[in-house]
Amino acid sequence: MSEHTVGVVADDLTGAGDCVVQFARAGWTSHLALGRDLPSAERAAVAVVTDARAQDDALAAAATAAAVRALTDAGRLYVKIDSTMRGSVAAQVTGALTAWRERVPGAFAVVCPSYPALGRTVSEGVLLVGGVPVAATAAGHDPVTPVRTSDLTALLPGSVRVPADGDAAALADRLTEASAAADVVVVDALDDAGLERLADAVVLLGARGVPVGSAGLAAALAPRWGGDRAAPGRPRVAVRRTLVVLSSLNEVSRGQAEELLRAEPGTLLVTPEAGTGPDEAAARALGAATEPPATVLVRTPEPTAPAGTGRERATRAAAELADLVAAVTERTRPHAVVLIGGDGARAVLARLGARSVRVAGAVAEGVPLGRLEGGPAHGTVVVTKAGGFGTRRTVVDVLESLRSYSSHQEVNP
Repeated sequence: MSEHTVGVVADDLTGAGDCVVQFARAGWTSHLALGRDLPSAERAAVAVVTDARAQDDALAAAATAAAVRALTDAGRLYVKIDSTMRGSVAAQVTGALTAWRERVPGAFAVVCPSYPALGRTVSEGVLLVGGVPVAATAAGHDPVTPVRTSDLTALLPGSVRVPADGDAAALADRLTEASAAADVVVVDALDDAGLERLADAVVLLGARGVPVGSAGLAAALAPRWGGDRAAPGRPRVAVRRTLVVLSSLNEVSRGQAEELLRAEPGTLLVTPEAGTGPDEAAARALGAATEPPATVLVRTPEPTAPAGTGRERATRAAAELADLVAAVTERTRPHAVVLIGGDGARAVLARLGARSVRVAGAVAEGVPLGRLEGGPAHGTVVVTKAGGFGTRRTVVDVLESLRSYSSHQEVNP
């Protein structure tokens, strides 16, 4: 293992991008891998997507373990989970520890999903979103992976909670003592200072302490694990045509799409059509225009009936969208593609044949940016955003930020 390589294992694609961009900000060469051929580079952070969030426990544990084993060069491991604890988090942690212990006997998980910049905090073992227990927020009735309780020790059976007071050395000692009784230790963080102290403690633990959290803890750890803030290579881009792809069924992202259509009335809306192939649907929507619109929004239609489980609906929606997006991309040649929702982002990037995304920065908190590597859309700027966060104007603001850059400016946070 190389201490200069970090492996990030994430349960969905948008979360993987949101996490690995924290390493890019700290000067790491950062990649979001989309296939089995993992990018390799000295002082690199490589994120692997497991798609484990909505899987059952057995599949989620196996997928996470396989991802950890694939990161053979990683000297450090970061397990990226949903900041609202949606999905098979406990099984993901189990799978990660099973595989990591093959290299580091006695490893244990240090869990803190706090992300204060997005309103996620942990107080006395309770996960809060905007100060409200997570089960009482939109995450509590998520259409695919609802969160039924806000107590982290209940969401992670067999875990114990450790007080977060004192300095980093004392916290590291308490974490080590707790690991003798439990494989999983939960820690509070009410603000960025709390995450900084926890990151210092994780560094003291070495490879034996496996951090599990959202992009918040990753941001605190990235500069402490290495990196080079003077590293060059952030992309230069002029964005005039943008393709926005909405696959998320979350009510937050649906509202963002509505706001985009209201704020930018020239946006062309394209949706899959029953009984119509993707090429025909794209041609019909775009018409005979010689110049593509500045903004095209491709989105899943509003669900009309609860056919199948939430996961089945999301999978179908992603599959239906990917071919249509490929057809629209071929006709419009967008300078940037904005992908909202993890399932759809995964399906679209696979359909476009990309091998990886070279992550470079962010256009907003929780909205990473990079360039596609491989496939017919190689070099296209890509932005990813999870479906369940942000204000109604988040997507509009992202597009305005993209357009504000000229070909002589760097795409930077």
